[in-house]
Amino acid sequence: MTSYPALKMLINGEWIADGEAGSMDVVNPATGQVIGQCPKASPAQLDAALAAADTAFVTWSKTPGAERYMILRRAAELLRERAPDIARAVTAEMGKPRAQAIGEIAATGDVIDFLGEEAKRRGGRMIPPRSASVIAQMVTHEPVGPCVLLTPWNFPVHLPAKKIAGALAAGCTAILKPAENTPASAQLLVECFTDAGLPKGVLNLVFGDPGPVSEHLIAAPSVRKVSFTGSTAVGKHLGALAAAGMKRFTPELGGHAPVIVSKTADLDRAVAACAATKFRNAGQVCVSPTRFLVAREVYDKFVAEFAARAGKLKIGDPGADESVDMGPLAHPRRIAAMEAVVADAGGNRGEIVTGGSVITGNGFFFQPTVIANPAPDSRFMTEEPFGPIAGIVPFDAIEDAVQIANSLRYGLAAYAFSSDLDEAHYLGRSLRAGMVGINQLIVSSPETPFGGVGDSGFGSEGGEEGYLAFTDTKLVIMAKAGG
Repeated sequence: MTSYPALKMLINGEWIADGEAGSMDVVNPATGQVIGQCPKASPAQLDAALAAADTAFVTWSKTPGAERYMILRRAAELLRERAPDIARAVTAEMGKPRAQAIGEIAATGDVIDFLGEEAKRRGGRMIPPRSASVIAQMVTHEPVGPCVLLTPWNFPVHLPAKKIAGALAAGCTAILKPAENTPASAQLLVECFTDAGLPKGVLNLVFGDPGPVSEHLIAAPSVRKVSFTGSTAVGKHLGALAAAGMKRFTPELGGHAPVIVSKTADLDRAVAACAATKFRNAGQVCVSPTRFLVAREVYDKFVAEFAARAGKLKIGDPGADESVDMGPLAHPRRIAAMEAVVADAGGNRGEIVTGGSVITGNGFFFQPTVIANPAPDSRFMTEEPFGPIAGIVPFDAIEDAVQIANSLRYGLAAYAFSSDLDEAHYLGRSLRAGMVGINQLIVSSPETPFGGVGDSGFGSEGGEEGYLAFTDTKLVIMAKAGG
């Protein structure tokens, strides 16, 4: 792929360029230029995708797990082979530096592999009966049915693939509706599955305006599961729609991850890891370390070194310069959100140590920003910034840090750095989050569950949970025919 691909939807095995509801611009956020036209599905086209998924479920759900695994494994191989081209689309659509895009694709292949292998491993279990007349008690995990998969733009390959692989491995069919500003990444991913031999109708891809498309798909009687990654507000709305039809719902929502840095921490290591990870993907990561709670004894040094590292990051168009550390924000709305957070700081509301401004010129760029001692009731400390802004707060007692960390209803990821083993165990137990990292900032791998608590959602994707999330548990008790 030397240029941006022509965009098409996939409905019942047919690639469709014509959106009966019109089309929408796709914009390169690093330049502000329109790079493509994305078709928008009409209600009739959505109904065709729903019918295709419903029909295909009859045969796909009965396909042996070993066969499903072979198709998913081949899809992962194709994804790896096509990584350079797919990475170019990711960079063009959402401004992710190329090295980060390649890394996302590599991790995605591993996730598809793991979940595909679950199709071979998940045979259920036997429970010893209490009665001599009972021959067997069998627990199986049955595919829940056609699924609707709704994904955002910040990881435009990884997040759709995690849902697709979990659904398909479990024997479900699916309709993917990706973010409207990253359609090519999703299309190129779906092509890997179709080219791997996936039967028609098992996976469908539609584009369009998020609200009307999501509501239409969720309301369909054939849909039995909805998986959504996005904001807390939208997740609550979609959850209510799913509940009206008693449909399974897995929401992975917003986060505002705290990082506790103890006075016993290896400070140089902690600063280096935190500064590098905070500004990855321009801070547009749901598990991004954001609220840094630092022991007063090392607070001044942490602030100075963190801000120095932030100030040295190379910002620019990653499509034109592969050495860029941080690219643009995804769209102008993110710029406005960053400006609102910064406008709330100043004086006793928090000191802007570095950054704090829009970078003028083409594209949607904002400086890496560090706020020292933001007020407890500031926008930064209470609302997910989802951008390149970090806040650093001093604490005196480790219990105070935990209280601040747990003070929000978000509970996706939390982190801590400590060289005291007892303290590290205390932090692991006490931090209220679905995922906790101690002395490192990685909380996701193919084998581990990914999910939050509170306003960050419920349920998990990834790991064996990513397979089981698309199944219903069935118990079969078999007694002797003759008593």
